[in-house]
Amino acid sequence: MRGSTACNSRRGRAIRLETERLILDLHGIEQFEALCQMWGDVSVVRHIGQPSTMQEAWMRLLRYRGLWPLLGYGYWALTEKASGRFVGDLGFADFHRAIEPSIRGVPEAGWVLAGWAHGQGFASEALSAALSWLDGQTGHESSVCLIAPENGPSLRLAQRFGFRDERAVSFLGQETLLLRRERPEKR
Repeated sequence: MRGSTACNSRRGRAIRLETERLILDLHGIEQFEALCQMWGDVSVVRHIGQPSTMQEAWMRLLRYRGLWPLLGYGYWALTEKASGRFVGDLGFADFHRAIEPSIRGVPEAGWVLAGWAHGQGFASEALSAALSWLDGQTGHESSVCLIAPENGPSLRLAQRFGFRDERAVSFLGQETLLLRRERPEKR
């Protein structure tokens, strides 16, 4: 994995990371059509909510771009190296969600992959790189994620990477699981 460990917020650039099969980089206009398709796919968003309209997908892209200069972390667009194909979104945010216990100020991990990319290990590969990057940052003692209880693949992925302390919380009127991962001790 290659990548810097600081965000150049003057330019609003995400930290570019590379894994064996993926490039994790700032979202751009070139991903918009694929992003629309992915977030509009009922089978992809079934555990997240309703399919997004084109306008909602556009607002999501803008939100992703805005996270980096404001927080120093954010979401990456995942691209398959071999094909150049858009794989999905993965990263960290602070969405100021109205849940108890509060998770404000704690990086919230999230991921969503295009339907064609499910079951190929891309989420695991990207999450490993993203968490390694986050663990190298100062000021973040833990990270969290919110996962629908019926989303078995995402729960298994989160648990594989150390997200624990599972508790049910109410989010947008639905029961959701809140998991927390403590940053590993520096060696």
